[in-house]
Amino acid sequence: MIGIIGIVCIFAMVFGGYLAAGGKMAIILKSLPFEMMMIGGAAVGAFLISNDMGGVKHTAKDMAKVFKGAKWKPDDYRDLLCLLFALIRIARQNPVEVEQHIEDPENSSLFSKYPKIQADKEAVDLICDTMRSASMNYDDPHQVEEVLEKRMDANLHHALHSSHALQTVADGLPALGIVAAVLGVIKTMGSIDQPPEVLGKLIGGALVGTFLGVFLAYGLVGPFASKVKAVVEEDAHFYQLIREVLVANLHNHAAAICIEVGRQNTPSHIRPKFADLEEALKAIKQDAA
Repeated sequence: MIGIIGIVCIFAMVFGGYLAAGGKMAIILKSLPFEMMMIGGAAVGAFLISNDMGGVKHTAKDMAKVFKGAKWKPDDYRDLLCLLFALIRIARQNPVEVEQHIEDPENSSLFSKYPKIQADKEAVDLICDTMRSASMNYDDPHQVEEVLEKRMDANLHHALHSSHALQTVADGLPALGIVAAVLGVIKTMGSIDQPPEVLGKLIGGALVGTFLGVFLAYGLVGPFASKVKAVVEEDAHFYQLIREVLVANLHNHAAAICIEVGRQNTPSHIRPKFADLEEALKAIKQDAA
């Protein structure tokens, strides 16, 4: 919603100010289709040249994040902590039982309580792979933390590809606008024998190219790239929470302490409240009893 409000604000303030100052939209609207074809078409072509098909699909999909925002909400972080708490308790009380959950999470009665987490392959794999390694005596906390850190860095680097691709397009748009403007000037020079009224409209049309390139770069594509990056980085906290809790578990802290370590390392605006989490954990303990 806030993304739509931002776009409306950009158009209203830019063109509203232009009209309020006495500007006329006719010359912009007349030149817009041709300038957009040159600038937008060249930008799309450059984007296709610099990315493979996977990158193109990834970027197209990620643009929806500008309007949807982060995937993981505060309630999801609470659910994740509850899931990890239950897994840690089972792993310590009955290692054989926990294998049923981490070896087949798709059919696990425990994972199925949290369908949104169960549907996220990376989160499930991160949990199951780490707990499986611990059951195989690969339980050095420092080594595991290093492995998880490298894995999450690689995933974050891949997830940020669409942001970098959009930012590259934004960086090139002003120059493409100049290209369109130069072509407009060339067209104007071909009509140099025309009266000033005609030349003025031709020059104005050429300048629309410069305006459009800068407007698209700093008013739309650049902010889209920044928003995608912000959303991806915020969602990364969800996977970092998994790392914090499972590494704390390898240090043999009490299950409740492991969960609190994860909660405390979650950013404040998405951190579950202590009382709410405590109530949810009590419900898990009662169900287990």
